[in-house]
Amino acid sequence: MTDSPGIRKSRLGPTVLAGWQNWRAWPRELARVWRRSLQFRTIVITVALSAIAVVATGTYMSISIGNDLFQSRLNQVLVESKNAATAAQTIFDSSDASGEASTISLLSSAKSAIIASSSSRLIALYATPGETTNSTTVLSFASPELAPDGVISDELRAEVTDDPDDVQQYWQSVPLPNTGGGTDPGIIVGSPLTIPGAGNFELYIGYNLAEAEQTLVFVQQTLWLGGLALVVLIGLVAGLIVRIVVRPIRVAADTSEKLAAGQLEVRIPERGEDVISTLARSFNGMADSMQSQITQLAELSQVQQRFVSDVSHELRTPLTTIRLAGDVLYDQRESFPPATGRTAELLHTQTERFEVLLSDLLEISRFDAGSAHLDTEPTNLVRLAEDAIDQMESLAEKAGSPLRLVAPGGYFEAEVDGRRIRRIVRNLLGNAIEHGEGKPIVVSVDSDEHAVALSVRDYGSGMSEAEAERVFDRFWRADPSRKRTIGGTGLGLAISLEDATLHGGALEVWSRPGAGSCFRLTLPRVQSQPAGESPLPLEPQDAYGEAPAVAELRPPTGSTSLTTPGASHA
Repeated sequence: MTDSPGIRKSRLGPTVLAGWQNWRAWPRELARVWRRSLQFRTIVITVALSAIAVVATGTYMSISIGNDLFQSRLNQVLVESKNAATAAQTIFDSSDASGEASTISLLSSAKSAIIASSSSRLIALYATPGETTNSTTVLSFASPELAPDGVISDELRAEVTDDPDDVQQYWQSVPLPNTGGGTDPGIIVGSPLTIPGAGNFELYIGYNLAEAEQTLVFVQQTLWLGGLALVVLIGLVAGLIVRIVVRPIRVAADTSEKLAAGQLEVRIPERGEDVISTLARSFNGMADSMQSQITQLAELSQVQQRFVSDVSHELRTPLTTIRLAGDVLYDQRESFPPATGRTAELLHTQTERFEVLLSDLLEISRFDAGSAHLDTEPTNLVRLAEDAIDQMESLAEKAGSPLRLVAPGGYFEAEVDGRRIRRIVRNLLGNAIEHGEGKPIVVSVDSDEHAVALSVRDYGSGMSEAEAERVFDRFWRADPSRKRTIGGTGLGLAISLEDATLHGGALEVWSRPGAGSCFRLTLPRVQSQPAGESPLPLEPQDAYGEAPAVAELRPPTGSTSLTTPGASHA
């Protein structure tokens, strides 16, 4: 059973459309190949310049050959016409014809002489205007191609009849009709004649230049075919040469990409003693040096990581003992003299800080060793932020910085490691409290279909652009002389950045001197999918405004605002 024409049309439609779409994609594909292929660019430029040179040379040669052919044929025509006019004038001068019969015989003799001298049968003899005797009527004749009002123009006749006694020749390029119904290029040569007893006449001889035109066409075709073959040959030679030259470069590029990917053992083959071989030897020497240095650095890094990990583990046991002894002294500090009690308090505080520092060092060593992993589960980022704010509330109250949580609404649950994200939020809050200068701190949470974001905004002293670039460096402090008020270790932001990266997210900072800072955490809602654009802006809307009071902080219309108890005291 065959399909109907309508069904066949519906099946062919997508194929034709796809072909059309592919045709429209050709320019983009060519542009992509042009950008990526040095060999393609070199061949195209070589062929294009060669084609321009061949076209220019061929055009010049074609025009020169055509002009030369025409000029040669013109000179030949003028000589023949002059000989023909002289022969005809001699016949007319030597004749004593008096009757019509003798006049016709004289005319026949003149025509034969003209044909013999000019090798052309396109002849016309006209009486000069004003000569209207019976003899002029008998002597006037014209070939069908040169009939009156035909190819002989009035301008040419005016030149010939201007001075009948002048023996100068006049010529004009004209189209001559051919047997096929078309026209051929030709030349009409006019000369004045004087016939005794009859008056002044005009002799016109036509010459067909079809053979010269065919010769010119043949020469032009030969030139263009030879030029095309030359361009193709140049393209092939250029392709071969470029392939020979580009191939080692491509090998070097592939080798460098493999080196960049970590395959430090790859090298460029060394052949011969030319420049390419010198480049290969230099490149291989550089690769050997890089491999040696990278290997040394990797070994040193492993030693450093092992040292930090081992020291951290080894310090756990004495630290635990010190912690137990310190707790005992701390619990009994009221029974000690004031100086001893203060010492017990300092011992307790610094022991806690030491314990936190060890934990951070262990965590950093896990990131450096690549052994950190995620334990993800669907987590509500708003609730997680509330828990972190509750934990940091007492420190915020001591610093005089009220906390505010703003959650405009949306898809808040995301696949994250709650322990690590809670640590990020605590570190960001601790940093904001440390540098907030007693001004409000705003925590914002928002999300969209692909990502969830949390930002911590403070209105403290802020940082310069150079300082903001180093804020995530380990143990870096913008003001080394400034004392830590909340007992940080200097690794909190570095660990937070590693945690964000481990989630496939991003931790960014905006800060301006005197305008405060804003840290933004962006996480994908699903670990296997990219986060895309963050739902929260990095630069806050009040970037250069005054720090608002907590009571003035209002969420957008239709959003959900959650305020911590600490914020309600403002």
